[in-house]
Amino acid sequence: MKYMKEVEGKSIHDWRMRRRRKESIWIPGAVIVGGGPSGVAAAACLKQKGIPSVVLERAHCLASMWQLKTYDRMRLHLPKHLCQLPLMPFPSNFPSYPTKHQFVSYLKAYADHFDIKPCFGKTVVSAELDDRIGHWRVKTETQDEYISKWLIVASGENAEEVVPEVEGMDEFAGPILHTSSYKSGAMFSGNNVLVVGCGNSGMEVCLDLCEHNARPSLVVRDSVHILPQQMFGRSTFGVSMGLLKWFPINVVDKFLLVMSHIMLGDTARFGLQRPKLGPLQLKNLCGKTPVLDVGTLAHIKSRKIKVCRGIKRLTRHAVEFVDGKIENFDAIILATGYKSNVPLWLKGSDMFCEKDGFPRKPFPNGWKGENGLYAVGFTKRGLLGASIDAIRIAQDIAHSWKKEGYCTLPIP
Repeated sequence: MKYMKEVEGKSIHDWRMRRRRKESIWIPGAVIVGGGPSGVAAAACLKQKGIPSVVLERAHCLASMWQLKTYDRMRLHLPKHLCQLPLMPFPSNFPSYPTKHQFVSYLKAYADHFDIKPCFGKTVVSAELDDRIGHWRVKTETQDEYISKWLIVASGENAEEVVPEVEGMDEFAGPILHTSSYKSGAMFSGNNVLVVGCGNSGMEVCLDLCEHNARPSLVVRDSVHILPQQMFGRSTFGVSMGLLKWFPINVVDKFLLVMSHIMLGDTARFGLQRPKLGPLQLKNLCGKTPVLDVGTLAHIKSRKIKVCRGIKRLTRHAVEFVDGKIENFDAIILATGYKSNVPLWLKGSDMFCEKDGFPRKPFPNGWKGENGLYAVGFTKRGLLGASIDAIRIAQDIAHSWKKEGYCTLPIP
């Protein structure tokens, strides 16, 4: 009887230890970190070639950035044919510029179509190549460990909010929130609101505040290119891509600036200085996206939106700017962007730059690293760039898959 109790106690102890350790999970295909559009596109392209994958997503839903951290009026800034993922177009009844909710419904339908079921609530804390076996070990907060020959980084350019440090932030009495927490201008109706950042999000938040009877001001610290969203009835991006087939980039940039001046006027008159480098050249060199005007500029011209210089400090109810002006504000919205978090968890690889978390090789060569490591969606070219990456990665893994004699899955 005493012996049986000892055996029973040892069994319970061993079971608890196994529960704590959690046995490693071997993945015959690829591990994909990130369940946004990039990760789902990579999984679909792999499945189309009969290669399995596991998608690890830290949130509890698909495309959490789009579902949880975007404002209500959000739309795609480019036409849908330039934003569709590989192998499945947008529904024909969707408008040219789908809304946030339409895009999310498209992503859900896309995942369902390819039977992609991400593992939700799986925050990756480390991923490192095990040289002994030539496979990647990917560990999560829940103590799961996935082992795979191929690791696809799809955690995105926008994994973490960028929140600048400003003197007096703790002293300011009103709310200070990042655009990831902003949903609608309705809660700011009648208030003086300072929006920090003049990218596409900052501009659109200002427009939304105007439409909800708030009084927005916009902090513009750097020069910025503002282009019309459309030219000649076509998207400005589409026109640019068409012209680049025939003309050098500097010529196309000059054309865009001439047309922008004709259609929008001289933005410098309203405190929006243009960079010396053209919009396409600047995008290629620095990854800085030009602002596509969706109506905000008209409110800046009419002075419904004030343009301010950089912030020097905050006080309890006011903001002091670098030019010495002081104005009262009820709230501050930080449209200061996002950053990659890859260096926090990817270990032992120099594929990604530690400073900005992007691949060291520029587009179009940043998608492939060494030892089965890949990156999708780090091109600074939006959904189109992510789709290009996903297709290339699937083709490359399929070559190794066939070469090493793996069994392919039946294609549904």
